[in-house]
Amino acid sequence: MEVLLYGCGAVGLGIAASIYDAGLSVDFVAKGRTKEAIRNNGIVRSGIFKEVKVSPEDIVIYEDLDEIKNKQYDYVLVCTKSTSNSEAAENLKGHSHILKSHGKIVIFQNGWGNDEAFLQYFSKNQIFSGRVITGFSRPERYISEVTVHSSPVLIGSLHGEDIYPVSALAEAIDNGGIPCEITDDIEKALWAKMLYNCTLNPLGAVLGVSYGKLTESENSIFIMDNIIEEIFKVMSAAGYHTYWQDAAAYKRVFYGELIPDTYRHRSSTLQDMERKIKTEIENLNASVVRLGSKYGIPVPYNTIIYNMIKAMESFF
Repeated sequence: MEVLLYGCGAVGLGIAASIYDAGLSVDFVAKGRTKEAIRNNGIVRSGIFKEVKVSPEDIVIYEDLDEIKNKQYDYVLVCTKSTSNSEAAENLKGHSHILKSHGKIVIFQNGWGNDEAFLQYFSKNQIFSGRVITGFSRPERYISEVTVHSSPVLIGSLHGEDIYPVSALAEAIDNGGIPCEITDDIEKALWAKMLYNCTLNPLGAVLGVSYGKLTESENSIFIMDNIIEEIFKVMSAAGYHTYWQDAAAYKRVFYGELIPDTYRHRSSTLQDMERKIKTEIENLNASVVRLGSKYGIPVPYNTIIYNMIKAMESFF
């Protein structure tokens, strides 16, 4: 099984380490200091799961897809920030020869609509989506630290395609220590994560606190309740589904189970703010705002939190 990791952030490195631990290998695409860090140190997965170390001698790393000669991949794992999806999709299209005839592109990102850029160049049966609700951080450019874990990684098709072709990938990730499954309900899983991320990530970034701290204030709970209720209204209007029938059912699980399990986690949006880089807000609350506009559903709380994040980005 030949795997290429496109995007060496915390999530990508964590998944790659799992594949190595399962007895397989991964090639990497990385630039600059990240490439040098991996080339000099290999990669490490630390944190709440088994520690995995891969020596630099066992890693093949490219700075650009142009460097890949006479090799084709069964899976290209897109683990970049969603902000670079247009560039990533165009780059992969320009080097589509690296993908085997049956090869798949699997997108591991936050948000909704991440597949749209890739569908401009690749067919629906080539594009799969992954839902990752495990928390990762990158204390060093070659280290992925697993900070919290709530549910298995899920991989599936948003377009009704057969999911068997990604079963070998899911099995490798699972065997390598991060629970992973294939699913026919990836839409439900991604909207479950949208509810979670849209409610917690931007507000945690604005206030500079962990997920759990947001539940310690009646004011932040009020904001989160309204974000959740707006998302359910938009989902209903757009014909999307998740695991809960309504906002009330979700809030019981959100406050009773999901937050306690990830109490100390600091959102990727907050981490991006601290590093002064663009966030993935365009594929989170902005997606809700766009759907609200399309279907005539007012979403003032999602709109405000989106604009607050964009304002903070403008001050970088």
